[in-house]
Amino acid sequence: MAAQPSIELTTIGTTSQKFQSQGESTNVSAIPAIDAEDGFDRGYAWVIAGACSVMSMFVGLLYSWGVMQAYLAKKNVAPDSTLAFIGSTAVAGVAVFAVISTHLIRRTGTRNASLISCALMTTAQFLSSWTTENIGGLFVTNGVLLGLGCSIGFMASSGLPAQYFKRRRGLANGLVYAGNGIGACVFSLLSQTLLTRLGIAWTFRILSFITIATTLPAALFMNDRTRRASASFDFSFYFSCRRWFPLLVPPFFIPLYASSIGISGTLGSILLALFSLSSAAGRLGFGYLGDIIGPITSLLLTLVVCSLSMLVIWPVSASIGPFVVFVLINGAGNGGFFATMPSVIGHIYGSKRLATALAMVVSAYSAGYLMGAPVAGFILEQYGGNAAGRAAFRPAMYYAGSMSLGSAAFVLVVRYLSSPKLLAFV
Repeated sequence: MAAQPSIELTTIGTTSQKFQSQGESTNVSAIPAIDAEDGFDRGYAWVIAGACSVMSMFVGLLYSWGVMQAYLAKKNVAPDSTLAFIGSTAVAGVAVFAVISTHLIRRTGTRNASLISCALMTTAQFLSSWTTENIGGLFVTNGVLLGLGCSIGFMASSGLPAQYFKRRRGLANGLVYAGNGIGACVFSLLSQTLLTRLGIAWTFRILSFITIATTLPAALFMNDRTRRASASFDFSFYFSCRRWFPLLVPPFFIPLYASSIGISGTLGSILLALFSLSSAAGRLGFGYLGDIIGPITSLLLTLVVCSLSMLVIWPVSASIGPFVVFVLINGAGNGGFFATMPSVIGHIYGSKRLATALAMVVSAYSAGYLMGAPVAGFILEQYGGNAAGRAAFRPAMYYAGSMSLGSAAFVLVVRYLSSPKLLAFV
């Protein structure tokens, strides 16, 4: 029988082969292969990490609200609980709009979605400058609109590094999430300086100019390498919202508490910036620790650190020394929680369900985001408010600390069910 014509198949990263009829020899002609790992963990991948970190920095605007809140409280614009609710609305927006943001990113691409985020964050702050004495207006501009913009930016910067990193993905994610803490630090100090010199209206306007000048170039670098998976609804992921109730109490109330023990507004903003820096260090430290002892175990430690600092150190912080210790320890635990959660989600649900799990778990944060600080503010008011001195803060401290401790107990159960061995990687 005559031999059939040979067919030559060439693929990237493999060899070229000539397949012939049965009984004939197979002739393999090797060609230089392209490295399958080309582009990962090097070169443009670090540009992506830098751009995502810059975008993450401006999500840190949400956590500098405590400076604005203290300024507005002194002007008697609204009660502490109402002002805290504005900040919580913005942070809750990151969670509420998470699934919508994920669908937008998949539909338009990460770069275009990041440009939309840039436009929304800039517009929100600029409009806030015209609503500084209108609580309803601040809810819409600095609450809902800023929350939506930050949600898109957060989801875009959180998911993109996975397309460019493999071996160093943990380090890349740590750098991205650390940008959030650094941003909160920078904007806390900057906001306090601008408030003192120019007032709140021009503070919002200048922040809006800085936002567009910085995030616009970063967004242009945020290119997708592959198309993202679409997020779907799975309400089984909403179990985690309880853990988020105490997270925003310290950053929102540090300036207020500082004033109750005789610390100036300027030094109070520095303490909030110190909290943010400690948070950035905690994100890197606990994220790295998770690679060694396991993400669930690392998450458990962050909650233990947060709860003990709020129940033991904060209540006895009658002067600046103990209060600084509290700020540093709680900031590290708080930031570590943010950094370890994505690793925990991937560890529990696996890569196939990661898109759905991440979007839904972030959405589940909304209850804790929205109600955590306002509940603490309501408790503070019931005991006399900021004017009643530091003793009025203690019930709010115990509320936040007990919620965090209860969350730690819940995670401890999850860890035990995953593996009862003390030194197991879980």
